[in-house]
Amino acid sequence: MGTTEQHHGAADVGAAAPLLSSAAMDPTLEPPRRNMFAFVCATLASMTTILMGYNLALMSGAELFMREDLGLTDEQVEILSGSMNLFMLGSILAAVWAADAIGRRGTIVLANAFLMAGALAMSLGGTYTTLLAARFVTSVGVGFAVVVAPVYAAEIAPASSRGLLSSLVDFFITAGILLSYVSNYALAGLPLGLGWRAMFALGVPPPLLLAAGVLAMPESPRWLAMRGRDGEARAVLERTSDTPAEAHHRLDEIRRAAAEEVGGAGVWRELFVSPSPAVRRIVTNVLVLYSFQQASGIDAIVLYSPLVFKRAGISSNTTVLGATVAVGVVKTLSIFVATFLSDRLGRRPLLLASAAGIAASLAALGITLLAGEATVAGEAACVVWVVAFVTAFSIGLGPLAPTYAAEILPLRLRAQGMSLGIAANRLTCGILSMTFISLANSITMAGCFFLYGSTAVAAWVFVYVRLPETKGRNLEDIGVLFAK
Repeated sequence: MGTTEQHHGAADVGAAAPLLSSAAMDPTLEPPRRNMFAFVCATLASMTTILMGYNLALMSGAELFMREDLGLTDEQVEILSGSMNLFMLGSILAAVWAADAIGRRGTIVLANAFLMAGALAMSLGGTYTTLLAARFVTSVGVGFAVVVAPVYAAEIAPASSRGLLSSLVDFFITAGILLSYVSNYALAGLPLGLGWRAMFALGVPPPLLLAAGVLAMPESPRWLAMRGRDGEARAVLERTSDTPAEAHHRLDEIRRAAAEEVGGAGVWRELFVSPSPAVRRIVTNVLVLYSFQQASGIDAIVLYSPLVFKRAGISSNTTVLGATVAVGVVKTLSIFVATFLSDRLGRRPLLLASAAGIAASLAALGITLLAGEATVAGEAACVVWVVAFVTAFSIGLGPLAPTYAAEILPLRLRAQGMSLGIAANRLTCGILSMTFISLANSITMAGCFFLYGSTAVAAWVFVYVRLPETKGRNLEDIGVLFAK
């Protein structure tokens, strides 16, 4: 991924180091065994984001019944569906402080508490105002989870499986979306005032179980080392690295970052007031990549696919919700492509293929919706192109945006840099999800998808021109890529 950059100083992003490890340079050495303990820890942390996907996407089917039960308007549905993305902006930034103050593990437990409270409040809500307040409570937990889970996964993962473990977050978000679709379909037959409440109530018990699991895993080695607890950090690294030598190297990296650490205010100053050229380029790439991820229109499909299918001519609620389940199944299975191939093929090929696939499928979906009179073939084609879109998104741009951002950010800037990227992501998502119905009424639904497809083309150009490959590289190597 070609980028040509200059460097303010080697200390800003790490000193130059050989781009290949000794193992890679000596083919006679056997590759180290993958560390399963790191996999278990990253999985437990990432599973909290199941509830993010569940709560965000549940409105897609629940709103069909909430409209009738509570008399909600199009504008109120848009706000309830998309407001969480804007509400969580504050908690995304607060997550950085919480993660440093009480640790990554404590912040994930706190996220689960808010998620449980929000789901309970949604299930009991009886007015638009109370539902909006419940969405706010849920957004706090989502904001904490979506920032801290990928940071923890990146800090616990050895280089050999960093791509896989970092992409688990998106896998579990996608699994949560699938579960919400299944919940919509399974509970649609309940009485009108009970069905949608039961959908949200199912989100109450899981946070308790997840919090218990998170408490059983170790704290991030970086957080321990930054608190002067080197012995505990070393012990965690020895359990989560592929080799003892790698554990020693990772601890050295953390210590170097700690030596450069200038406090929270200093980090923000380095990001915005006096960034080096390399840091400026890294932060810009993080913000743009995260924004393109949502500008492709994924949440318009996640939240409003029932409306898209109805526009194509599918009239039965049961059939519409069944189609969304099929979309969710394909999206969840597709995520395995990125999860297992990103450490083999690299980030760049998957990102490029993903952006190209998104652009092509959205163009085809727009053309299908322009066809006019609804036919069985048109309805089937609409479902096919939606499935193609979520497949293309899930093999690259979806899971690899957070993976890539976590990799290129220097350790001392990672938490704050990730929070900025996620804030840009959620802001973009909020704008799209709170305007989709109104925009579709204005420029047609097909016009919306042509617009989103054009941003996917821009994303392809951005990845091709700006983003270098990071597969298998350590932090110093990645720093050198952006210092050129």
